[in-house]
Amino acid sequence: MNWKTIFKSLKNRDMQKRLLIVLALIVVYRLLAHVPVPLAEPTQLREIINSVIGGTDFGGFLNLLSGGALASFSIVLVGLTPFITASVITQLLTKAIPKLEELHKDGESGRRKINQWTRMLTIPLAIVQSIAFIFILRQTILAGNTTVLADPTAIEWIVAVTAMTAGSVLLMWLGELMTEQGIGNGISLLIFAGIISQLPSTLSTLGTSLLDTSEGGLNVFNWFTLPVNPLVFWVTLGIVAVSLAMLYFLVKINEAQRVITINYAKRVQGNSSYGGVKSILPIKLIAAGVIPVIFAVAFLSLPAFLGQILKASGNENYLELANNLILWFQAPNPGSFTGIEWQAFIYPAAYFVLVIFFTYFYTGIVFNANEIAENLQKQGGFIEGTRPGKQTEKYLTTTVNRLILFGSLVLGLIAVSPFIAEFLLYQFAGISNTNLSIGGTGLLIVVSVALETLRQINSRALMVTYDDYA
Repeated sequence: MNWKTIFKSLKNRDMQKRLLIVLALIVVYRLLAHVPVPLAEPTQLREIINSVIGGTDFGGFLNLLSGGALASFSIVLVGLTPFITASVITQLLTKAIPKLEELHKDGESGRRKINQWTRMLTIPLAIVQSIAFIFILRQTILAGNTTVLADPTAIEWIVAVTAMTAGSVLLMWLGELMTEQGIGNGISLLIFAGIISQLPSTLSTLGTSLLDTSEGGLNVFNWFTLPVNPLVFWVTLGIVAVSLAMLYFLVKINEAQRVITINYAKRVQGNSSYGGVKSILPIKLIAAGVIPVIFAVAFLSLPAFLGQILKASGNENYLELANNLILWFQAPNPGSFTGIEWQAFIYPAAYFVLVIFFTYFYTGIVFNANEIAENLQKQGGFIEGTRPGKQTEKYLTTTVNRLILFGSLVLGLIAVSPFIAEFLLYQFAGISNTNLSIGGTGLLIVVSVALETLRQINSRALMVTYDDYA
């Protein structure tokens, strides 16, 4: 990362405009996260929702990923999940249906049509999820014997669902606008901003626990006593050390790449000669970036979400299925991964498998070995020891598959490492309530998005300062 070039590029008007657009759209997103759905008295509803999600791990995890929108019952509560789901569906259909695959290969116009269909599919998914959220919330609140949301009218239902659907579509538009007019992937940046926004409250909670000296302070070599909780201090110190080690390892893994040397044949036309040079084709170890983690988290929330809907419906026939879905696929909560029950291993195992699957799936979309081999052959390029055409395609496919195998396994292990740490802490130290699983997922997304955004800022900086080096 060339920080000198990045700082120099900040004088450029286009760079300034793009960075300001990103910051402005993040501010707009955070403001929208505090606009309540017009369904009940906002203050009273917020207090009840906070009490509800405080006692459920599923609600706490959704609140983290929604950037606090769940606690406010905001119009952007549904968030980007419908758009992510629609993207996965259209990309799967692109691979499964030959006509869609041809359309994808048509270039910018074909991809624009597919993107438009993705946006259209997002709307019905957002409507269904909005209805489900309101239904679950209403049944949960009614279980607490309160009159809030006791009997909303048809008009209130329509207004609330419309507001939440519009909020989801608005977030999708903000993300795409950020991608086009700003720097980086807008969808990933919005998820990044939502997770980061919860950092102050997390630090505040940790600070309160750390300064709780009701059981005594930390004795330092019998010289003096620090006014901190000894157990919380050592746990916090351990978490910070592990997080820094994971951060370093994650940066190295994100930056790792295989460099393939491309040779260009020398051609003579008249008195001039062309080619005869070498270039490189870098292939990243994890070409899909943070997308597999985001997709995996989005898909893992669906079974538990379905279980919540079935449970809220009150149908006795589906009660056992609903409880099993919630138990098996519930989002991690403090102390849940203790290994006491075998069901606790379902979520991390599914998480690991989905991260690997989506790494393969998304890399297959962003890296087209056939297209690269054809372009190299047209330009007179070749890989030393490999014939142009089909052999080059086979070589690239084999190389990428080997990189994906190692990269996906490493990414999956990083994703589930907080579960392993939580398990070890409970088994060997008897410590629970660490909340590492939620923090680990957030850290993984935040670090990956930050690295990718910095990389794109660096590329843009080189572009706008190119004339200074010419």
